[in-house]
Amino acid sequence: MTRLNTNQWLALVFAVLAAGYIAMAWQIPIFPLPRPVDSDLFPKVLGFSLLILSVFLFFEKPTPIAGADEVDEEAQNGPLLLTPWARVIVTSLAIAAYAFLLVPLGFVLASTLLCVGLTVYYGYRRHAINLATSLGVVLALYLTMTQVMDVYLPSGVLPF
Repeated sequence: MTRLNTNQWLALVFAVLAAGYIAMAWQIPIFPLPRPVDSDLFPKVLGFSLLILSVFLFFEKPTPIAGADEVDEEAQNGPLLLTPWARVIVTSLAIAAYAFLLVPLGFVLASTLLCVGLTVYYGYRRHAINLATSLGVVLALYLTMTQVMDVYLPSGVLPF
């Protein structure tokens, strides 16, 4: 029997998750009124997409990554807040803070603060471009979700 590589193990895990997700998607009740797109369509498409991508991942031939076995000593011995594990922890805390601040501050302000804050933390120093891009993407998402898709997003302190 052939040993499975990391991609194949991940593909199997994703395939099992996709199968469970698809099984749960089939449990979503169908709306009694006829309409072209029902509430179960997106979860089914998402589940089958994950299943297909996991099949592709299973058959993908892994290539060696340059420097994968080397440890970057400079990153490990740098400032504590810039070590790789600290970045994971800070990003996780920022996402948790975003979840708690979403309703009080509103979607636009909380999302812009998250985007700007994390990009500054990760080293991007062109603050005007960072703010303009973050605010533009967040406003486009907000307007698309609230005006086009009729999804409620909290407005918070801003008068939208």
